Amino acid sequence: MTADDILRRRVPRRNATTARRRTQREETAVRAVLVIIGLITATPALALVSPGTLDIAYGIGDVADPMTLALLQHRGLLQGALGAALVWAAFRPLVRVAVAGTAVVTKSTFLALTELDPDVGGAASSTFDVVAVVVLAALIVRQLTRQRRRAGNSPAATGI
Repeated sequence: MTADDILRRRVPRRNATTARRRTQREETAVRAVLVIIGLITATPALALVSPGTLDIAYGIGDVADPMTLALLQHRGLLQGALGAALVWAAFRPLVRVAVAGTAVVTKSTFLALTELDPDVGGAASSTFDVVAVVVLAALIVRQLTRQRRRAGNSPAATGI
């Protein structure tokens, strides 16, 4: 074995190590993003114990109608569940596409409903929801691309 052979053998190891580190950094970033989006998404659940938080989240002061308050608190509970699911998905890659897809659909529906009614105007959470939809859609594309790439390298796909 020559010195050139030895050097050639080391280069792939460095590239593999570099790729592994990059993948670990990406995974850490994805987890952090999902946890942050999840925690912010879950904040409307605070309306269950403190209805005054509805003013912060939606620009709604005191809600006089008990049914409207109950509906908003129920929405807060559902948002809390969605936020918890996003945090869970941060640590369970197999559920990321389903959870992120659910979040994209629910957040997009809220955005559409608020845009269709001129009396509603932009809720305080609209900017966050737009950013979250874009980020989560990108995460779905990334996750599906990685899954396809792995499936393409599997023994079943390559015939090995």
